[in-house]
Amino acid sequence: MNTVLDLPDEAATLEFAARLYRHLPPGCLVYLHGNLGAGKTTFVRGCLRSTGFTGAVKSPTFTLVEEYALPDRTLFHFDLYRLNDPEELEWMGIRDYLRPGATCFIEWPGRGAGLLPGADLDIRLEILGGSRRATLAADSEQGRAILAAWAAG
Repeated sequence: MNTVLDLPDEAATLEFAARLYRHLPPGCLVYLHGNLGAGKTTFVRGCLRSTGFTGAVKSPTFTLVEEYALPDRTLFHFDLYRLNDPEELEWMGIRDYLRPGATCFIEWPGRGAGLLPGADLDIRLEILGGSRRATLAADSEQGRAILAAWAAG
């Protein structure tokens, strides 16, 4: 079952991300889908801001991954848009990032097909004129627990 949210502006996207992040345990894997400019990095920024992180949050389009050391975990933000071959994930040591104490957000996960494990949550962001729409789907037992806790408030 999918959950759909309308996000009228950037502030709504940041608030949605902050609320959801409170329910994401360490070890969670979240796939972020959407066209360029759909709000994937804005979503990650909202998650980080909810932890008190005040530094720059940029898309890792050229670096492939950005690491954020938080008090309770490490957060990794991947952008696989420029990945030419899923095997590149092996060369960069993807398995080292996907560890129990880390939370990972992966933009453009389809580019890592065959090498990435299944996500706990799939979040699809769509541009609708000047607003956005988020569609959330749980792809694991942990993902279903996250969405249930988030829905309960």
